[in-house]
Amino acid sequence: MEKTKFKKIDFLILFFILLIAIICRFYKITSPLADLHSWRQADTAAVARNFIKYGFDLLHPRFDDLSPNQSAKGLENPNGYRMVEFPIYNAIVAVLNKNFPLLPIEVWGRLTTIFFSLIIIAIIYYLSLIFGSRITAFFSSLVYAIFPFFVFFSRVILPETTAVSFIFLAIFFLTITFKEEKNQKKHLKIRTNYFYYFLSIIFLAVSLLIKPTVIFYGITLFFIFVFYFKLKTFQNPFFYLYFLSAIIPFFIWRTYIQNYPEGIPPYDWLITSVNTSEGLKNIFFKPAFFRWIFFERINNLILGGYLIFFLILGLLTRPKNFFLHSIIFSGFLYLLVFQGGNVQHEYYQTIILPSLAFAVGLGVNNLLSNQKVFLPLWLSIPSVLLLFGLSFFFSFYKVKDFYNYPPELPQIAKVINNLTKPNDKIITDRMGDTTLLYLSDRKGAPSVYKPIDDLKKIGYTYLAVFNKETAEKIKSENKYQIVFENEYFIFFKL
Repeated sequence: MEKTKFKKIDFLILFFILLIAIICRFYKITSPLADLHSWRQADTAAVARNFIKYGFDLLHPRFDDLSPNQSAKGLENPNGYRMVEFPIYNAIVAVLNKNFPLLPIEVWGRLTTIFFSLIIIAIIYYLSLIFGSRITAFFSSLVYAIFPFFVFFSRVILPETTAVSFIFLAIFFLTITFKEEKNQKKHLKIRTNYFYYFLSIIFLAVSLLIKPTVIFYGITLFFIFVFYFKLKTFQNPFFYLYFLSAIIPFFIWRTYIQNYPEGIPPYDWLITSVNTSEGLKNIFFKPAFFRWIFFERINNLILGGYLIFFLILGLLTRPKNFFLHSIIFSGFLYLLVFQGGNVQHEYYQTIILPSLAFAVGLGVNNLLSNQKVFLPLWLSIPSVLLLFGLSFFFSFYKVKDFYNYPPELPQIAKVINNLTKPNDKIITDRMGDTTLLYLSDRKGAPSVYKPIDDLKKIGYTYLAVFNKETAEKIKSENKYQIVFENEYFIFFKL
């Protein structure tokens, strides 16, 4: 596998890129947890906060939603179990907040995600350099470091970036596990560094526990084995040991959580369907899927329009080897499998961001390294910079709204927190959005999922109503005391 060596200049370039990445990711780092996908971030942060409150019980992660809204079987969840990914990311955030409480837990959550995103950037640079070129390394890592969509989802309180970081650590250590050496007869011999090998297994196992969808990058891991051992790969016991050892913890966790069905959210829709106002709609390989993902998301939102030229050019580049292309293929295969989830929520594209960065870097390298085909450098370099600049600003124009949040929401949360006791269970009519529960630091139900009298019987004590028609109807019944009212909501005591 032909490689470019890592030199002193690369440390300087990478330091510069990481510094810019940190600066970009500190934008609005202290803002309330109410921005884009706040409900999902709130669920993740609540698990971390509850570790601090009730102890670090990793086998029983709990969040603030006690209703059946997020239960695949529609079961009441009085303990608030949150049985999805193994809560490694949440535990890291909780440990940091507990030991260094001067910063809010939301800031620690963002800092944790930022830290792992920097690891991704460093590995992108390294892999692009040794399996591509310095140009590829610079532009691939720069895209991940500064482009607005990459930046936003590299500082949200979600586990995806951490999972991607761990599997790229697995890829990194597996690439340096094997080394080709010539013996006295000048035959190539593979020397295995077993320490790096087992480190790679650990990182792969952790990544799958955090977010099993990163398994698609297993294609790259498989490629590494095949490159070094060719057909002998399937006769190599270390090949089977590697993947079996990594997936066993995942299957143990998935088997274990079946004991808590009330805490397992529905997931069958992630492949084929999106949730609309008219219910679930099948989108699997429909034209709408390709429009939303490849045009609206990747072309416009993530790459800002013009970078798509470099992405396509990168895909069509004849590679020195297929290592970087295996990473790109892994990301696109993930898109084609989890079509529903990717169309429904932008944060699902976090998994493919390294693939897009690699493809863009390869495309820029192809342009700048083939002056016989393309324009000379004195024209190509300004063209690249211009297209990067335009793409950045077009992407930022859309992504800047991701940071916005209703300014009244944190104030409403303070009102609820002040008027209630820590053990009071709250109902809101926010259509399943748990953001207000998290901000007010109260457990409860984010929707009125059954008659109010029935909710009162099972222990709910307060109701926050934002829908004006619903609020007026409840007021007219004169059954519940109004403890607070303003232009945004009415707060009833049940």
